[in-house]
Amino acid sequence: MENKLLTAKATLPVYDRNKLVARIVHLGFGAFHRAHQSVYTDILAAEHGSDWGYCEVNLIGGEQQIADLKQQDNLYTVAEMSADAWTARVVGVAKRALHAQVDGLETVLAALCEPQVAIVSLTITEKGYCHSPASGELMLDHPLITADLQNPHQPKSAAGVIVEALARRKAAGLPAFSVMSCDNMPENGHVTRNVVCAYARALDAELAAWIEANVTFPSTMVDRIVPAVTEETLEKIAQLTGVRDPAGVACEPFRQWVIEDNFVAGRPAWEKAGAELVADVVPFEEMKLRMLNGSHSFLAYLGYLAGYQHINDCMEDENYRRAAHALMLKEQAPTLKVKGVDLARYADRLIARYSNPALRHRTWQIAMDGSQKLPQRMLDSVRWHIAHQSDFSLLALGVAGWMRYVGGVDEQGQVIEVSDPLLSTLQAAVKGSEQGEARVRALLAIEAIFGNELPKEAIFVNQVQKAYQMLRERGAKATVAHYAAAL
Repeated sequence: MENKLLTAKATLPVYDRNKLVARIVHLGFGAFHRAHQSVYTDILAAEHGSDWGYCEVNLIGGEQQIADLKQQDNLYTVAEMSADAWTARVVGVAKRALHAQVDGLETVLAALCEPQVAIVSLTITEKGYCHSPASGELMLDHPLITADLQNPHQPKSAAGVIVEALARRKAAGLPAFSVMSCDNMPENGHVTRNVVCAYARALDAELAAWIEANVTFPSTMVDRIVPAVTEETLEKIAQLTGVRDPAGVACEPFRQWVIEDNFVAGRPAWEKAGAELVADVVPFEEMKLRMLNGSHSFLAYLGYLAGYQHINDCMEDENYRRAAHALMLKEQAPTLKVKGVDLARYADRLIARYSNPALRHRTWQIAMDGSQKLPQRMLDSVRWHIAHQSDFSLLALGVAGWMRYVGGVDEQGQVIEVSDPLLSTLQAAVKGSEQGEARVRALLAIEAIFGNELPKEAIFVNQVQKAYQMLRERGAKATVAHYAAAL
């Protein structure tokens, strides 16, 4: 298979892959990592002679992804999709691929304990951190965490695996590594540090102190739209390159990576491949989470309810386009601390990216895991507006759209397949409440999402009630049109 991919009509890894050293262990070999961090590292190897390589690991699920990668000598294709043309790149920086349940946890832990490992990076989605999105703290009663604390040498959670590897490195006199989250969370480095250190403290105070003193947790902001891979995507990649690649991914041409330059054991020169190394990532993260991810969620819920399957379908509706643009500039931009960025241009660029007809980014995919996403994408901004006594009606509409969506029935009476780590809590709130005000109050009462204070803010509750009621009576399309007309 290797030879086949190396004959693909694509940019090929012509560098000597034998010289690569697996200095980065990456947890979460999903589509986003393949299309983002690996591409930067591949560019470094191809254009700057870098020898940094990856050991790719999946801990839970994704067995097939790892099997496909191994089958192809750890090569895979990334296709960039624009409206005009597709281009492809075969990425060659993965040295090894492991799955905890297939290759054995010991093999994964041994890989993490190799002396040259300098960075452990993560794309495990928000729910993989076993934390409360509202507070940012580790949930010690999370089933994975409870199990790991009882059996710390056989961990299943990412935090458990990282702490066990660090414990072994400490015992062996090996240096620590940096732990770099590349997931969409505000202050993802701080969240990761909180979770890892809280888990370590629950296990062994001395180990926790060593981790706090020796490990850094750089924050990052990652941006590239990578739709879930479908059979159609793989078919298009095969037509483009002449080679069928089950591990292939497709994404938009745009990519951005802002990294806090805080590494204990060195790092690749990612800035040579276009990354921005900065002292403080937080303002950039907030900008992206609120303007891009917040408007994405807004479009996902209200678009899905209106029958729009893809984000670019929403963009063809002038009212959705106007509402999303106004949400970014009028309600999200004022809450930001970022300096030196033209936010109006950023918003225009986002709308252009959303309109890319080649992407086919499903509203249903973006709508997943809303309980983990709402706090940072919308609710933090709502709190800012309440404090500043300014308008947040579109944010309230977004929250109401989420509430209609998690009700589990669309406007045609069809069942919505809601995917969320708090699904049983959401279903209990929906089942135990009548449609209307009672439903809104029941969902607002979920503390893990809304915290304690927000549900007591009359202005917030009233705005969400009003939007929810209109969505019920008029449907999403007419409601968005109503809000857009008021802009």
